[in-house]
Amino acid sequence: MEWIERLNETIDYIEEHLTEEIDYEELAKIAGCSTYHFQRMFAFMADVSLSEYIRRRKLSLAAVDLQGSDVKIIDIALKYGYNSPTAFNRAFQSIHGIAPSLVRSEGISVKSFPPLKFKLTVKGVEEMNYRIEKKDAFRVVGVSRPLYKEIEKNFAIVPKMWQDVAVDGTINRLAGMMDMPLKGILGVCGYNTDESMKYIIGVASSMDASDGLEEYAIPAFTWAVFSGEGVCPQAIQELEQRVVTEWLPTSGYEYDNGPDVELYISPDPQNAKFEVWIPVVKKQ
Repeated sequence: MEWIERLNETIDYIEEHLTEEIDYEELAKIAGCSTYHFQRMFAFMADVSLSEYIRRRKLSLAAVDLQGSDVKIIDIALKYGYNSPTAFNRAFQSIHGIAPSLVRSEGISVKSFPPLKFKLTVKGVEEMNYRIEKKDAFRVVGVSRPLYKEIEKNFAIVPKMWQDVAVDGTINRLAGMMDMPLKGILGVCGYNTDESMKYIIGVASSMDASDGLEEYAIPAFTWAVFSGEGVCPQAIQELEQRVVTEWLPTSGYEYDNGPDVELYISPDPQNAKFEVWIPVVKKQ
């Protein structure tokens, strides 16, 4: 229950800071994980991205402010972080379907998005195959792209990256460099030295990184490793969601502050075999 309680504490923090810029790092600290893991966890649990949830809450309160006062629209826009009437008008209409200037008219309906409340529910109808594995640090050679802090902005970047490396021959080139026990093509969401995020497609290898390739060191961790198969990316996304919503809350483990790793053993997207590696630590 502690895990669920911490998630609810993040909701309380958001509610207390809706008229400010929400600090994702502080939310992650409350939840006890990295900003990346928190956003993934939030989206899986809430079925809405963190940024979209915050936007809905801000604009729900903005509608209440408009209905109950004669405060200028621009002042309400500024209150909730919109620096121009145009940006506020566009965001408001996308949520409520009307311009903010019409809200004070009699009989006009607006939408309300109440604060979330997380609860533990019993699922687990289907089995999940996993193992706990301690693994020493290992080296990955591959290609990378920078990622945004808000993970929903990366939804187009990562699939396009996989498409590019398949077409330009990089996948075949990397496959020929596998010389470590860990066999398969890796997709790694990790951190640069400056704590910015990047996505790496590569293989575990001791060979030199040259001709457009780079190396990335994955530190030693304890991993929860889940196996799956099916049509990708849907199958791996469904497995990752089940890990967060079904396994993690009652597992006795929690996220450790490390990269997420996807291992594609059979990379055929129509019949893929894969593993999802989650860095974990025993709950204290």
